[in-house]
Amino acid sequence: MHAFVEGDGPDVVLLHGASGSLRDFTFEFAGRLARHFRVTAFDRPGLGHSERLHRGGESPSEQAAMLDAAAAQLGIRRAVIVGHSYGGAVAMAWALDRPERVAAVVSLAGATMPWPGELGLWYRVGATPVGGWLAVRLATRLTPRSVADRAIAAIFAPQPVPDGYVEHMGVPLTLRRPKVLGANVRQVGGLKPHLAAMSRRYPTLRMPVEIVHGTSDSVVYFNVHACPTANLLPDAKLTELPGVGHMPHHANPEASAEAVIRAASRGGLN
Repeated sequence: MHAFVEGDGPDVVLLHGASGSLRDFTFEFAGRLARHFRVTAFDRPGLGHSERLHRGGESPSEQAAMLDAAAAQLGIRRAVIVGHSYGGAVAMAWALDRPERVAAVVSLAGATMPWPGELGLWYRVGATPVGGWLAVRLATRLTPRSVADRAIAAIFAPQPVPDGYVEHMGVPLTLRRPKVLGANVRQVGGLKPHLAAMSRRYPTLRMPVEIVHGTSDSVVYFNVHACPTANLLPDAKLTELPGVGHMPHHANPEASAEAVIRAASRGGLN
């Protein structure tokens, strides 16, 4: 597992979303939190510079187990687990499976509930052994940089992409590496049934959960994920960000950081 560690104080763990790496957090947000916490950002299994677990696509629970073991090796005993997008699913799995290790959860535009309908053709084909092998290799060789730029712009919309973000992320880290792109396709393609099973267990969670979600999120919809999750959890606080898209920690880093600080306090870390 590849990790970035910064700061001193109570532990906060950052888990990035699909098609990303810990660089999404090190662009600005990790440094903001490091004023108050020891911040550990991980590349999730199979993405960034972290090795994959197996070829079948790692479930949120499997990823959480591997990340928890890595966190223990870094001396993390109990932490606030912050997950963005797909990372929100892993954060919730971590809390469900190892509640004694999780002081609180912060979901930033987290994918935490099963959604209606099906994913697009890319994920349906990419999740199959043969189709995935062929589609991923064609994509890594043939997809131009302009397509990646448009995809990133759509993820940030309606907010603009911050200056320097694309260069900091290093698009080839995902787009030009078949193993990484393939792992992402398999993880996203297989996520929905895991969320269906996980969501039935949400009422059992007793730790505080902070949910920060933009109402204009066109990737992980506010009404599909944030609201139902908040209603299922016994101790949830929902921060609604009007007009904000899928990247709340970039669009409104103040509100996102405040949620982490609240979570640490509510979870007994401060």
